[in-house]
Amino acid sequence: MSPPAPPVPPRPELRVYLLVKDLQRQFAAYLGTPTRARGYPPFEGQHSLIVEVAPALAIERVTDLALRAVPTVEPGILYVERQFGVLEVHAAGLADVERAGQAILAGLRANPADQLRPQVLFSDVIEDLTDRQAVIINRNRGGSMVLPGDTLGVFEVTPALFATVAANEAERAAPGVTLVDVSMIGVAGRIYLAGQAADVTKAQQAMADVLAAVEGRDQSGGGRGARGREQQSGASHAAP
Repeated sequence: MSPPAPPVPPRPELRVYLLVKDLQRQFAAYLGTPTRARGYPPFEGQHSLIVEVAPALAIERVTDLALRAVPTVEPGILYVERQFGVLEVHAAGLADVERAGQAILAGLRANPADQLRPQVLFSDVIEDLTDRQAVIINRNRGGSMVLPGDTLGVFEVTPALFATVAANEAERAAPGVTLVDVSMIGVAGRIYLAGQAADVTKAQQAMADVLAAVEGRDQSGGGRGARGREQQSGASHAAP
């Protein structure tokens, strides 16, 4: 009697698929810092594609799909965390980035609407920031400094990678804001902005608007990858 065939692993789950057009100056500089872009740093005016999948190591296949299909795109971030894998690629030509994205989607047998819909967890505007709060924020910043007396905008969203498109859109809508920090890896994404009250308020609204326009599925744990793992688990439990 021949041994049973090994179980077929479920297809990777597409969690985030973001095309970030026309990288703004501050956000491009932040994305290109050594703590973020350990590969090829992006520049202002380029276009970026950011993808997150589960399980985490499936991101290596995603990377192969993108770079094999469009060798001209440059990988800036390849990150394997506990549960999810993250890839960022960029290029000067939007068509190149879009073709890389299509190769990824075809390889995953997915479409952009399969991604999770972003959920805003918190948003606030704090006027006339005290000097001591400014000092402690600056000790943990990844971008420029916030100054005492500035208006501070904070924004939290899940999945974390949606902080990227939100921060870029905030800077586009309000070029006068200072990008203090963007946390884009982990459970939730967090953005710190500073500047004049009118600019910060405008930036906050721009972030909310761009995220509200994203098509995707609810964050209920019922995605295709999760269903595949449940079916596989159920099959194994039912086996004699």
